[in-house]
Amino acid sequence: MKITNIKNPSKFFDRVSHCMGSVELVTSEGDRLNLKSTLCQYLALTQMFDEAKMGMELVLSEPSEIEILQDYIVRY
Repeated sequence: MKITNIKNPSKFFDRVSHCMGSVELVTSEGDRLNLKSTLCQYLALTQMFDEAKMGMELVLSEPSEIEILQDYIVRY
């Protein structure tokens, strides 16, 4: 799924922390950043600002947790 509208990264990462399964951000190079890792969150911040206009790919291991992040999901 694509995410966008990350104007407040700390709130987004707070929501990610409420997910029980893994939450990964796929970079434009195809790398997967584990957003539950603080180090990866810092790396993800650069991606969020560089690729904010086109949206970023987010992968959840528990699809039912989409509700936790629904404010950031791109609707097609």
